[in-house]
Amino acid sequence: MNPLTRRHFLTQAGLGATALSALMNDSSAATHFTAKAKRVIYLFQSGAPSQMDLFDPKPGLQARFDQDLPDSIRKGQRLTGMTATQERFPIAPSRYRFARHGKCGAWLSELLPHTAEVADELCFIKSMHTEAINHDPAITFFQTGAQLAGRPSIGSWLSYGLGSENSDLPAFVALLSNGSGNPMDQPLYDRLWGSGFLPTKHQGVKFRSQGDPVLFLSNPAGMNAPSRRRMLDDLARLNQMRLAELGDPEIATRIAQYELAYRMQTSVPELTDISKEPQSIFDLYGPESRTPGTFAANCLLARRLAERGVRFIQLFHRGWDQHTKLPKQIEGQCRDTDQPSAALVADLKQRGMLEDTLIVWGGEFGRTVYCQGRLSLEDYGRDHHPRCFTLWMAGGGIRGGTTHGETDDFSYNITRDPVHVHDLHATMLHCLGIDHTKLTFKFQGRHYRLTDVHGKVVKQVLV
Repeated sequence: MNPLTRRHFLTQAGLGATALSALMNDSSAATHFTAKAKRVIYLFQSGAPSQMDLFDPKPGLQARFDQDLPDSIRKGQRLTGMTATQERFPIAPSRYRFARHGKCGAWLSELLPHTAEVADELCFIKSMHTEAINHDPAITFFQTGAQLAGRPSIGSWLSYGLGSENSDLPAFVALLSNGSGNPMDQPLYDRLWGSGFLPTKHQGVKFRSQGDPVLFLSNPAGMNAPSRRRMLDDLARLNQMRLAELGDPEIATRIAQYELAYRMQTSVPELTDISKEPQSIFDLYGPESRTPGTFAANCLLARRLAERGVRFIQLFHRGWDQHTKLPKQIEGQCRDTDQPSAALVADLKQRGMLEDTLIVWGGEFGRTVYCQGRLSLEDYGRDHHPRCFTLWMAGGGIRGGTTHGETDDFSYNITRDPVHVHDLHATMLHCLGIDHTKLTFKFQGRHYRLTDVHGKVVKQVLV
């Protein structure tokens, strides 16, 4: 006779039923204090927008065109392999005009006329900095709080900590679009919205722009709804038997996800059918808002997801990696994103949803003041720059009409109020009522958290 194993003992004691019950019930939320925001819409600009061409004007650089970046500014800082061997680091001033906008007087480039119209709703953080200098580790860092793959993404942490407000839709949805600036930009991997070591129930669900919005949403030929229901009931009974035997929480996740998938067969087609939206909404979001898979269409879909209680909605827009031909490429990117981003802010505000929806707009790092490759008055490129860059936030818990942090005259170093990636994560969680030091998950003997052992809330940007 085999000795009684710990797993078998715990299973017989009810661990399997407990795991299933916990995964099927999302009603509890791990808030530590009153939340300002209920949900997040993260507009991730993959490839890294140039802060000095969009948000961080440096007019004094016009007189320094084609001069070498002073060593006193570069300070021997790390360079990428793409420019480390350049003989010179010639300064490339922005070719775009800047002006103040809104009552707050925020500086914005002429490339962002629609964003300028909602400037008083936005908080510009000009002192972001990160540790990664290449795209994959930098994007992974923003998504998971670590440069190496394997940790849960921020949306998964929120699904784990706060659960879902709508049992018929995932708590975490990812939407992808390709920019017109650099269509062959850095790839995006599904692990960026993965759940890492959290139960797979919390991973993001990618919505597609062609075919079924979610893979295998439609029943296959010959399968009708009653047949699908009977099949799922039989499968659930088999999985519950296995769960009772092993107590593996991933089996409980599988049961819960099959049920969610069944409910999504009704909820997702209704969600993605934008035909009943009024013309005024399409006018607000711009001419591409009727075209599935565009950033504009995804912004409109993000609002519809937010209305239906999805906890974390993340849009990834590729095309910002402008090492060469920046003026041509960045103008295309801004045409893609400026109007829809501003429209989302305005649309949520007119519906009374902005006050409890946190919006974040930004990329994985910034761009260099010096030119990569050939410099001319009409054309230039910029390399990766993790030392300082700009992102903006709006909505739930954020003080609109403010600018936080400063950079030097070259937009190369931070001179006031630095904000690290861990600080951003801590601040986002704070807006959602979560103490970032207390949202933890034990894995391989250690209690992990999104902010690792770092991070502080940036209280200056909060209402």
